[in-house]
Amino acid sequence: MVYLRLSPILGSGIVLLCLVLGAVRAYELELKLKDSGKATCLYAKWQMNFTIYYETINKTNESVTISDLGPVTYNESTCGDGKNSPKIVVQFGSGFSWVVNFTKDASDYSIDSILFSYNTSNKSIFPDAEDKGVITVHDRWAIRVPLNDIFRCYSLWTVEMNDVVQHYWNVLVQAFVQNGTVSKKEYVCDKDKPSTTLAPIIHTTVPSPTTPSTPKEKPEVGTYSVSNGSSTCLLAKMGLQLNITQDKVSTVININPNTTSVTGSCQPQTAQLRLNSSNIKYLEFVFAMKNENRFYLKEVHVSMYLVNGSDFSTSNNNLSYWDAPLGSSYMCNKEQTVSVSGAFQINTFDLRVQPFNVMEGKYSTAEECSADSDLNFLIPVAVGVALGFLIIVVFISYMIGRRKSRTGYQSV
Repeated sequence: MVYLRLSPILGSGIVLLCLVLGAVRAYELELKLKDSGKATCLYAKWQMNFTIYYETINKTNESVTISDLGPVTYNESTCGDGKNSPKIVVQFGSGFSWVVNFTKDASDYSIDSILFSYNTSNKSIFPDAEDKGVITVHDRWAIRVPLNDIFRCYSLWTVEMNDVVQHYWNVLVQAFVQNGTVSKKEYVCDKDKPSTTLAPIIHTTVPSPTTPSTPKEKPEVGTYSVSNGSSTCLLAKMGLQLNITQDKVSTVININPNTTSVTGSCQPQTAQLRLNSSNIKYLEFVFAMKNENRFYLKEVHVSMYLVNGSDFSTSNNNLSYWDAPLGSSYMCNKEQTVSVSGAFQINTFDLRVQPFNVMEGKYSTAEECSADSDLNFLIPVAVGVALGFLIIVVFISYMIGRRKSRTGYQSV
């Protein structure tokens, strides 16, 4: 984690502290604004990316996804004063800016509007784009939050405005912080509120915190993909079953791919697949390269709501699953278990994944897991044993028939 202290904003004496998180997830940001008395007056933490559609000089339509924001500054962010309202201003890349405006009345504050600007004259980001200069999209949110509550929305929030699709998740925002202390009381967005209709959930009480029993119903197999610009950079197909053990109570959840949102990113050395729904804030798979010629599942992070209203989260940054050569995919049709922690395991079914070197949006030749390889080996062995048994039966029948033919006719 790196703290950046910027110079005071002119005329206000406000000191700005910014925290930029994550070497892999560079678009995860955290921001604190402090007033002249060094008390926190605005707090925000969020993740975001943008997909921009643009017209080329040849009149074709292209798109680019901005996920790694690169160096970020917040020079015009302010907590507001008697004349001006608070706002978050983020500048990144070349010609990109993102602005959030807040307003307040007697009992509530509002996340009022968001402005996003980009410059199509940047040919490294918008190849062959028709130069239309700086373009700004303005979206009115008008989300009202009680004063002294922090707004929370971990679920994926998608906003489509003109030629820009904006994705936000893991959002925590409190404007007009009271007495310099960020509130622990959360105002939760609708998407974060638990729902019991999305996936089958089974509870069993066990005598000790062991791996929970698997429900009879297998999870539905989902197909997921992540794009980098206009090209697919990660492919995954799998049925997912989450196993949580808390206070000797086991919870098993089958993920429903039809109600699951997909985001992610592809970097030169890592790739990320992120799933979420109304009761799963995020389930994140992070893949990495091994010895520059293989890939594997290195990290899993999860945060979710349980039906009893409690939160559950855990992570592991040092896994070693789904190992396969670069340029191929990893496949395992049989059930596999990814043990993330003592309290959390993932069962996968009909798995196939390729996080690097995806060509034309298709899987490469698969590296099969040992369980599938054993099955493929046993099938010809079983066939061979059956054929051998059949040959023995035919031989015995032949010998019996031949002995009877030698007996001939008996005299009367």
